[in-house]
Amino acid sequence: MSATYPILYSFRRCPFAMRARLALIISNRVCELREVVLRDKPQEMLDVSPKGTVPVLIDIDGRVLDESIDIMLWALTQHDPEKWLIPEQGSVAEMLELIAEFDDRFKYHLDRYKYPDRYEGSDPEAHRIEGALYLEKLNVNLSTKKYLFGNRVALADMAISPFIRQFAHTDLDWFNAQPWSQLQAWLSEFIDSEIYTQVMKKYPKWESGNTAVMFPD
Repeated sequence: MSATYPILYSFRRCPFAMRARLALIISNRVCELREVVLRDKPQEMLDVSPKGTVPVLIDIDGRVLDESIDIMLWALTQHDPEKWLIPEQGSVAEMLELIAEFDDRFKYHLDRYKYPDRYEGSDPEAHRIEGALYLEKLNVNLSTKKYLFGNRVALADMAISPFIRQFAHTDLDWFNAQPWSQLQAWLSEFIDSEIYTQVMKKYPKWESGNTAVMFPD
């Protein structure tokens, strides 16, 4: 069965893997899901993607995609019923530019705020302040429209929201106390959505020889 489907190595809580799964759900691109434990990565995944990060997708033709945005675009260019690649305002290029800014600069501060013990000399308070500057910009953006590129969900919303969720839940009381009503409403809608519930479903750790788990199921 699995030979006729792409394979997706994933980790439930990883925001990069989350956004890949979001695109797979909305595009209905069915894959064999292999849930990874990051401290015990399967050799099969490392053999195709030595960098050892999730998500990793292996298409049925053997092509390996190990960048989450590439997986999102792979899925959505095949089937995009919600028009995530056709924003109401702006362009795909502009969305990708904003996503890249969050993947690079915002994620740098997010990691050091959420996991200060992993980074020697890290000051989590300072990184929270730096990260908050990006969130303030999003809040201003959302003050004139419901979503980041108009009044309809698009790629940028779904690519960025898993990282904003992670930042917010590092200290949810603090996040909720900030004057970011538009951003807070935007994030709450994402977390309360059916697609979020579906993308956060728990799966057992994959091991070679296990019965294939299909996603979305």
